[in-house]
Amino acid sequence: MAADSTVFDPPSGSLGRSVGRGALVTGGSQAVRLACQFASVIVLSRLLTPEHFGIVAMAAPVMAFIGLFQDLGLTQATVQKKNITHGEVNTLFWLNLAISMLLAALMVLAWPLVTRFYGDPRAGVLVAAMSLQLVLVGGTGQHLALLNRRMEFGRIAILDGLSAVLGLAVSVIWALVDPTFWALYAGGMATALVGLAGGWMLSRWRPGLPRWMPGAGSLVHFGAGITGFNFANFFSRNLDNILIGRYRGNEELGLYDRAYRLLLFPLQQVTNPLSRVMVPALSRMTDQPDRYRSAFLRVIPILLLVTLPGVALAVALADILVPFALGQQWVGSAVIFQALGFAGLLQPLNNPSGWLFISQGRSTEFMRWGIFVALTSIVAFVIGLPYGAFGVALAYAVSEYVRTPFLWFYIGKRGPVGAKDVTRVAFPFVVGAHLAVGVLWALRPHLPQDPLPALVLGTVLSYLMVIAFAALFAPGRATLRECLQLLRRRQAVVG
Repeated sequence: MAADSTVFDPPSGSLGRSVGRGALVTGGSQAVRLACQFASVIVLSRLLTPEHFGIVAMAAPVMAFIGLFQDLGLTQATVQKKNITHGEVNTLFWLNLAISMLLAALMVLAWPLVTRFYGDPRAGVLVAAMSLQLVLVGGTGQHLALLNRRMEFGRIAILDGLSAVLGLAVSVIWALVDPTFWALYAGGMATALVGLAGGWMLSRWRPGLPRWMPGAGSLVHFGAGITGFNFANFFSRNLDNILIGRYRGNEELGLYDRAYRLLLFPLQQVTNPLSRVMVPALSRMTDQPDRYRSAFLRVIPILLLVTLPGVALAVALADILVPFALGQQWVGSAVIFQALGFAGLLQPLNNPSGWLFISQGRSTEFMRWGIFVALTSIVAFVIGLPYGAFGVALAYAVSEYVRTPFLWFYIGKRGPVGAKDVTRVAFPFVVGAHLAVGVLWALRPHLPQDPLPALVLGTVLSYLMVIAFAALFAPGRATLRECLQLLRRRQAVVG
């Protein structure tokens, strides 16, 4: 095994089948994860208070920041490298584990600093407790990366679904017995433990003794670019929570956090796991630019068709959706949710840009883009902060619109996929979703008074409007035909 790197690659000639099968099983896994996410938001929001969620939201940025340096981009390096050996993977495993243990110790040492910053000792205790999760995740990173590299998406899907279900079950049971923020922590621990056990069992790879391999140097260099992006991206993803918690208090932060998790977090849960399918697949097509371009441009419009009509509904009917999903005590989140929703109309398009940066080995450019996003997001947060959580959410949405054209011009200057290619396939769905928001807003007074019928009817109308608008354009019609073919194939398999 040490001499033959091909044991870490998918079987020869299986790329097309692996991508198609991977998309299906990943979609099923994400359906389970999203169901658990929505159930968590709905059920736990009724068992716990905004203050409890606010405490977790205070500790989460600390965990996220320290976690940036845990992986060092080494799992992505394992997935992207053309040929990799057992010795190189072994070196990366021990690097990941050693760094995780060091960072866990730093989290424990940060306990009093976090307590002093927020003025709440519970946040400090929670940060120290989260250090254990960091070690568990560090012990399974390379195992999951190998599953991803070998395109064993069925195994990954089983593990993802099982960890999500068990994590939710533990949180709910804990909240019923002890309704405190520790219920959320317990669910995270359960998820990490399932990931560790499942990753080792399913990957069938075992590390040897610690040893440095010369070939690992290039992998560490590639991972450094990914780490640089993640470091910069941390600020655009977490500084809003830090500023709101510091200057507006944990209750307003709890409202903001629930709005974010009800909309933008589920969107990330759709695009992020798809990267498990697309990054290894695209990485093996870099010497076939036409095939590479075709694969990316086929997936993006389907992703937009699936996600954007739902986002449009959420934006237009936020005043119905939020109280219905979370309860009347969360009605203050509705206007924040609505503002974040406009960012959600662009993120399913922008988030997959990372697939291109990583699969093409452009990690340094990826890092530069992350720095630009962080700087513009910080400016937006500071501008919006005087107007509270709503101001922060609105300013962030505006910054997303400003950045989008720059992103695609930047990434399209090199590589098989250009800005014109993306604009051509995305235009019918992005514009159609914005039109759906306007129409649903206008129809709002004429919808049923009961929340459930109003939301069901709004969902149907939103999808119909986006589909009708997309059908006016050739790329939109091509995507709709492909979706119909995929549905027929799925029905044939089921039948």
